[in-house]
Parts: sequence; structure tokens; C-alpha cells
Amino acid sequence: MHDQTMTFKVRDDEKERELRKNLMIIYDALREKGYNPINQIVGYILSEDPTYITTYNNARSLIRHIDRDELLQVLVKTYIES
Repeated sequence: MHDQTMTFKVRDDEKERELRKNLMIIYDALREKGYNPINQIVGYILSEDPTYITTYNNARSLIRHIDRDELLQVLVKTYIES
């Protein structure tokens, strides 16, 4: 066991904007196909199973290029700051 706390580096603003843009494309693709986007994205985050995300509008490919740790970091940061 380690006695020190691990730290994560906060992404720079440009990369965060790109992540948010891609996440919105994924969200919109899921909504347009009739899925509940929040449930599907949470399912993906918990399982890392890309089949939670539709292939429509290249959404599945986009989600596979997003690091889950970075996605969670942005989501928590956004939640805390709002």
C-alpha cells in the first residue's frame, strides 16, 4: 500500500473543450436514436463497453477516443463548479 495520495493532472482548457464537444455529439446521437443519453453514457463509463453507445454519427468511435478517467474528471469538476 502507498501512504501518499495519488494526484491527477487537470487537463488544459483546449482539451477539455474538445472532450465536451465530443460528449455533446455523443449525447445528441443517442437522443436522436431514441435512447436515454445519460443512462447510456453512465453504462459506458461503468463498464467500458462501447455497445452502450450508438454508431450513429460516429458516436461510438468518438467515445472510444475519450479516456474514461479524464471524462470522469471533467464531469466531477463541472458538477462541483455548478
